[in-house]
Amino acid sequence: MTSTTAFATVGGSTPPSSTTTPPTSAPGGGSGDYDSTYYASALGKTGPALESALHNIISTGVTKLSYDAVWTALKNTDQDPNNSGNVILVYSGRSQSKSTNGGGVDDWNREHVWAKSHGDFGTATGPGTDVHHLRPEDVSVNSTRGNKDFDNGGSPVAEASGSYTDADSFEPRNAVKGDVARMIFYMSVRYEGGDGWADLEVNESTSNTSNPNIGKLSVLKQWNAQDPPDAFEKRRNQVIYDTYQHNRNPFIDHPEWVTSIWG
Repeated sequence: MTSTTAFATVGGSTPPSSTTTPPTSAPGGGSGDYDSTYYASALGKTGPALESALHNIISTGVTKLSYDAVWTALKNTDQDPNNSGNVILVYSGRSQSKSTNGGGVDDWNREHVWAKSHGDFGTATGPGTDVHHLRPEDVSVNSTRGNKDFDNGGSPVAEASGSYTDADSFEPRNAVKGDVARMIFYMSVRYEGGDGWADLEVNESTSNTSNPNIGKLSVLKQWNAQDPPDAFEKRRNQVIYDTYQHNRNPFIDHPEWVTSIWG
């Protein structure tokens, strides 16, 4: 183990940090904060028209990070609100020292929630470095998830209490089920195949392998409804917008848009 003092169990929703710099745009990043500005062209639309409008919004004026820069970004976006020297690991829920990032046992590394092999985009600047779906995670848990699709069920995952896995799917702990779903929906809308990358789409399969798809759509929709955005997720969205990529995950601001697009 890299650091026996850096780890602590984190349960459900986490309160906002009192040690971070307030957002420069609109405090809180709530659903209404950006409706008259950032989301103006999407309001009142549904279905494909809403998806197209959101794609244009979140693909405009974006700053793209290098893969190395992702390390620095994650130390800010996923900072433990109760310990500014730590990050929260997404599936494990563990609070771990920011300095223990790397590839060793019990280090944390960069988990691609939309598995990078699903569309074969790797870690090149673009979807492979999009912080909206990159999260800190324990090296071995990251390996256990691998490139599996998302679904309910399986056997318990060591070092990630509340998470389960089987041969073709991974189920995260309850406190981040909605987070995972909204990251997947963001990626599906952000990358539509018009920028040199694959057209990423959510489907009902859990056998997508290297295809530019991830499932299971019906389960991800349930997770979005089951686990609404909490303070940690909202702060994360705001920090990415203010400091790094300058775009937002619209499904954190408007979780109901998942149903508007995917039914």
